[in-house]
Amino acid sequence: MKNLTLNNLAEVCKGRYCGSLEQGNREVMSIVTDSRQTEPGALFIAIPGERVDGHVFIEDVIAKGALAVMSERDLGQRPFPYIQVESSLQAVKDIAQFYLEQLQIPVVGITGSVGKTSTKEVIASVLSQKFRVLKTQGNFNNELGLPLTVFGLRPEHEMAVLEMGINQFGEMTRLAKIARPDTCVITNIGPCHLEYLGSRDGVFQAKTEVFPYIKPGGRAVLNGDDDKLSEVGSVNGSMPLFFGMSSSADVWADMLENHGLEGMGCRIHMGEDSFFVRIPIPGKHMVYNALAAAAVGKCYGLNADEIRRGIESLEPVDGRLRMVKTGTAAIIDDCYNANPVSMKASLEVLKNTPGRKTAILGDMGELGSGQVQMHREVGAYAGTCGLDLCICVGSLSRHMAEAARETNPHMEVIYLEQLEAVLEILPRLAEKGGTILVKASHFMEFHKVVHVLERL
Repeated sequence: MKNLTLNNLAEVCKGRYCGSLEQGNREVMSIVTDSRQTEPGALFIAIPGERVDGHVFIEDVIAKGALAVMSERDLGQRPFPYIQVESSLQAVKDIAQFYLEQLQIPVVGITGSVGKTSTKEVIASVLSQKFRVLKTQGNFNNELGLPLTVFGLRPEHEMAVLEMGINQFGEMTRLAKIARPDTCVITNIGPCHLEYLGSRDGVFQAKTEVFPYIKPGGRAVLNGDDDKLSEVGSVNGSMPLFFGMSSSADVWADMLENHGLEGMGCRIHMGEDSFFVRIPIPGKHMVYNALAAAAVGKCYGLNADEIRRGIESLEPVDGRLRMVKTGTAAIIDDCYNANPVSMKASLEVLKNTPGRKTAILGDMGELGSGQVQMHREVGAYAGTCGLDLCICVGSLSRHMAEAARETNPHMEVIYLEQLEAVLEILPRLAEKGGTILVKASHFMEFHKVVHVLERL
């Protein structure tokens, strides 16, 4: 890895190198914090965790061929080199920032309340039409995940597309110091993480902590239909590039077509260029994600045909509006996370499907003092979507079920407190066919629902 010798790493982390002079000049081949991912030439960073302390695996990773380890403890005299640091987690962030600076490749940073991962996927798909792109994998978007994504960069990569997720003030500042994006995309400002951020104004404040860290000459790409983001003026001397449904935006869409579970169609306008595109994932919100990708593609010189091909070649991600067809039913797997905005968007997708419609909805987390009312709002919205059955699961979802019944007394509503009770009735649900939406916050473990349905 470029310039990541053990001596340089010790200096970057303000650590103490313990080992021979010859080994100190060797570059590490990879950096891991999971001992199971150790390979010859790797640097293993031992991080003390709540459940597992990485220090207990030091002997194991050396046996697997690791070049060195990084430790918060003085390991004494050892037959292998190591670097002692005050904080392993801080060292991970310091190394990632240094490594990314060495590579000198463009970085697209993506944040927002809803749709970060889907937007990241479509942006990476578009940019891949012209560049070799590394993108954030899975949910590696926090203060440990972002550095681990950066460590995956190699000389052949020409761009990095990095997702940045936060739930507290100051967190974005720490992520932005690592990423230093050339282009920053903010999808929207929604009622998420209100337990820590208080209000949408707080969310806006926390998300826009990224602005001072956009590189000189870089640009913000913002949702112009969001009432908070639309008011943003110059960012570091440059006006944002806005996307949305209005012709006043820099990149905008019209002629929307809803193809149900097959996706969306629309015409995208970029200045004098316009083109029709078929987005292979359903939901009007996916049009916004495609617009963000078109705006980023425009920033990096892609033409309309390249942008269209990138959008149309988008692949779904597990837990995020992934369509699964079984022998009797169609499953909308959107169980990775949930908040009021994404819940309503997923229900809208279900609303536009033919045949029997079933929603299995669970608790939404980190909503603060308004959590009861927000669950009721989702339940009331579910009552307007023409569902045949709405199953609400979890302590907070009791309020969702009550509001759904009040809004639509003719809709069958089932309230279950525990996930296990849902798993027991899934075979009967699948037999009835139609489309089944599975949606809840990650802590509800609704992926278990999807796994059972997939096997039926």
